[in-house]
Amino acid sequence: MGTNNTALIIVDVQPTFTEGGELAVEGGNAVAERIHGFTERNRSRYALIATTQDWHVEPGEHWSDHPDFVDTWPVHGAAGTPNARLHPAVESLGVPHHIKKGQYSAAYSGFEGVEDNGEAIPTRDDVAEALAAGRTLDALLTGAGVTRVDIVGIALSHCVRDTALDAASRGYDVRVYTDLSVPVSEELGNAAVERMRQAGITIIEGDEYVD
Repeated sequence: MGTNNTALIIVDVQPTFTEGGELAVEGGNAVAERIHGFTERNRSRYALIATTQDWHVEPGEHWSDHPDFVDTWPVHGAAGTPNARLHPAVESLGVPHHIKKGQYSAAYSGFEGVEDNGEAIPTRDDVAEALAAGRTLDALLTGAGVTRVDIVGIALSHCVRDTALDAASRGYDVRVYTDLSVPVSEELGNAAVERMRQAGITIIEGDEYVD
């Protein structure tokens, strides 16, 4: 069942964004568990599964002691810390591909990151070399023959939205599962869904796989 041209992208499901984390989103732990169950049930439907993570080293003004929660934020997703790892519910899935982003600048979309399957803290040169070598999410998907992506994760209103919009702009058929994602607030979540719909993204309001 399923297709061999579809990928699942699990966006930023990290303790830093779930209850008890530095930038907690209400409902984060519950959505992590739902993503775990969904992925276990549907692994065979996907040609590729990848995660994204904030992996900030020195992200400049993205971190602030006086954040406005629009463009600047409290310290979060600090590379090498336990809260920047994948949430245990996702880490236990054994996903093979991990896209880390935001090492030295703000990055909301997984398409701004590089594949990095270790836990090291990269230098600026390390990130530049990975980009130059084409170790990007787009290259990973293209290399696997992917034409459709399903996107889930945290937060629907921010990094899920931006990853989905970037995927659509690159020509992928994009679907976002809202019951496998959680927004920072209902208002911002609704605005993100409307923006994604306008970009031609399919919004699936459920947590069961749709063929």
